[in-house]
Amino acid sequence: MRILVSRSIICSARRLLRPSLQGEAAATSVSAIAGAITNAVSHRCGRSYYHNHPRRNEDVVVIMGATGTGKSNLSTDIATRFAGEVVNSDKIQVYRGLDITTNKIPIADRCGVPHHLLGELDPSAGELPPAGFRTLAASSIAGIAARGRPAVLAGGSNSYIHALLTDHYDPRSDPFRSVRRERLRYRCCFLWVDVDAAVLREHLDRRVDEMIGDGMVDELEEYFAGGGDRDHAGLGKAIGVPEFKRYFENRKGAAAFEAAVAEIKENTRRLAETQVRKIKRLAECGWALRRVDASAAIAARLCGAGREKVVEAWERDVAGPSIDAVRHFLAGPSAAVAADDDDTHHQRFLLRHQPLPLSSVS
Repeated sequence: MRILVSRSIICSARRLLRPSLQGEAAATSVSAIAGAITNAVSHRCGRSYYHNHPRRNEDVVVIMGATGTGKSNLSTDIATRFAGEVVNSDKIQVYRGLDITTNKIPIADRCGVPHHLLGELDPSAGELPPAGFRTLAASSIAGIAARGRPAVLAGGSNSYIHALLTDHYDPRSDPFRSVRRERLRYRCCFLWVDVDAAVLREHLDRRVDEMIGDGMVDELEEYFAGGGDRDHAGLGKAIGVPEFKRYFENRKGAAAFEAAVAEIKENTRRLAETQVRKIKRLAECGWALRRVDASAAIAARLCGAGREKVVEAWERDVAGPSIDAVRHFLAGPSAAVAADDDDTHHQRFLLRHQPLPLSSVS
């Protein structure tokens, strides 16, 4: 999901994703990973959990934040800057289909950065649990590390993020109900993209309107006509699916349409609030989160400020501090990543960041 983001037609390094880099675990069936999950289970004291020793050569940059704060944009900035690859951690975006409704970043906007677990799973094969994501994402990260690149984990599903990163994962426990310090599975650099609540609410409401203008309703109508709501346990939970299902079933006209849109906006705002609460709980558990504030950049975009003002705020408040943090992180003993000089990066950053409709600001 993006905030200011890039039109890669002017990105000098733009290229289409090569299939071989779209994820070693590009499973077409959620059930196909059952064997791998079973092999990862240990039994102690009558409880099942997943245990892995920290990966010494697998550094992970973790970008967290509520929906609409600019996580995908920042992940592309960082991956481009440090020759990294992105691993999606949004539990709805892992499935194929409903690209507008789920706000997937289009291939053309990825500036040639390989993205893993983004639109790769067959939505009719069942819902991917956090334990399954742990297995698939770990495989992607291992492949990225083998290529000598840093992995950039980006997405708003904190249950997925926790399942992947914690050393001891117990699928029966809820990490967001209690505060307890946990050992992490990887060496991580945590970046939390935060936005003022009032600014984010306005942005999310406008984004829904833009998504509808971009064809969300037609996309959902086709989805329902194909029986997707009956067959897709995971994708069917996307915000927009249940709200518009009632509209398409009843066809009650403009009033029903407006009610569906209002419900989508409300549910999106609630999702953002829940995501922030979970992020704060993980911080209480000892996760060393570095907070970057994207409020000024989003506010500038909302009020129609020029491109230079928007980019200036984004680079000053979000991209700049984040890139500095990642640079120091990757300079540690377990990383050796060559980066472009700052002047070259600054020029590429300005080239990539073209204002887009608010539907692509997420």
